[in-house]
Amino acid sequence: MESISHNLKKAYNDLYQGHDEAWRMLGAKYKAHHIITVCKGQTFNKILEVGSGDGSVLKKLSEYNFGSEYYAVDVSESAVAYTRARNIKNLVSVQVVEGYQLPFADNSFDLVILSHVLEHAEHERLLLREIKRLSKHVVIEVSVDYKTNADKRIQHFLSYGLINIYTPTTLRYLLQTEGYKIKTDMYSIIWPEVTRYNTFINQKKPGKFIDRFKILAAYAIKNTIVELSDSFRERLANAYTVLCTTAGKQPGIFNQTTTGSQNSSIPIH
Repeated sequence: MESISHNLKKAYNDLYQGHDEAWRMLGAKYKAHHIITVCKGQTFNKILEVGSGDGSVLKKLSEYNFGSEYYAVDVSESAVAYTRARNIKNLVSVQVVEGYQLPFADNSFDLVILSHVLEHAEHERLLLREIKRLSKHVVIEVSVDYKTNADKRIQHFLSYGLINIYTPTTLRYLLQTEGYKIKTDMYSIIWPEVTRYNTFINQKKPGKFIDRFKILAAYAIKNTIVELSDSFRERLANAYTVLCTTAGKQPGIFNQTTTGSQNSSIPIH
């Protein structure tokens, strides 16, 4: 089974040294809200988060009594140590993993969570195939970062650890070609509380009334457009969340779904 590269593992081992817990908990508040929203009406007791980071999302989910048992794995030793020290209610275990083979038996969980993990995975298809082995239900959230000429902003994306970028369409394509079936999805934009914290705390800009008003107004306008217009959702959304089932089979390559000869539908490059 493919292992995580040394460079990637080292980067994430160093990431959680002296990190800003308040900032991560603020982000986790809304990630947890998205997970609960797409899972509305269903109950999941035994939950695994893959790529759990410092445990912020699981901590929020535990506060909301979303499940009864929580498990976590991450590539970062510092993240796992931080998670262990947080005394998260009903956290059964948290482990460091070295590759894409996870230390659990088949169908061990009611739900697996991948919250902003695929963007950072070197071999996302291997990860998705391993997740299918562990649970029949998966929640996946990715940031929506693709824009025209994204290749000209590589250093910007790498500064956040993003080696894969998605649109909702490309995520659906990836999932469906791995045999995942999407039950519920959700588009979201960055909440004003998060923008205010990033602007006035992280970036240390003056917190003038007019600037706070602009943040609120921009959110209201953008959110209204996203809610009302299908054509703008993929372009304006900042995150995309899906609840999937994993019972489907991976589609066969070159299976014919249209009439005509076999060769007529295969593009010539």
